[in-house]
Amino acid sequence: MLDSTPTRLLVVVAVLALAVGGSAAVPAGQVLVVEDAETGERLQTMPVEENTTVALEYTHSVEKTRVLDAYAVRNGELVMTKMEFKSYGAGLPARANVTTENGSFVFDPEGSYEDLYVKPGRIAGHKLHVGDRTYDLVALSDARSVRLYVTHRSVLDAALH
Repeated sequence: MLDSTPTRLLVVVAVLALAVGGSAAVPAGQVLVVEDAETGERLQTMPVEENTTVALEYTHSVEKTRVLDAYAVRNGELVMTKMEFKSYGAGLPARANVTTENGSFVFDPEGSYEDLYVKPGRIAGHKLHVGDRTYDLVALSDARSVRLYVTHRSVLDAALH
């Protein structure tokens, strides 16, 4: 009679390979990725769901006042939902339909982005808000340019992280 141990081992290995391969292809949700814009190195990934708020907060370089750019995760993109700022200055919307809320100027700009490029500055003190968590974007990137984008992650990736 033939020894069936090698055959069983081969079957087990094949089943495991199919299971791992299948889980690597099955999506397990979305993540926001922060990567180095020059090298593509992933600096941080955060799980996000539809309509999760993603916001960039920083100090305006000339006005020295707070600016907040808010986005919502929608269909794998970042849809801009609000810009909030304390005073008008270079790069801020002088001709937009602006309202005042709690002492800040606010408006709802148009725009949907597959990716955002940001140059975090030490003086500007860029922060990244994802849902209820806040990240120091300057420290995370060592003040290097970053690319932010939403992508799907696999069941395997979710299990490993």
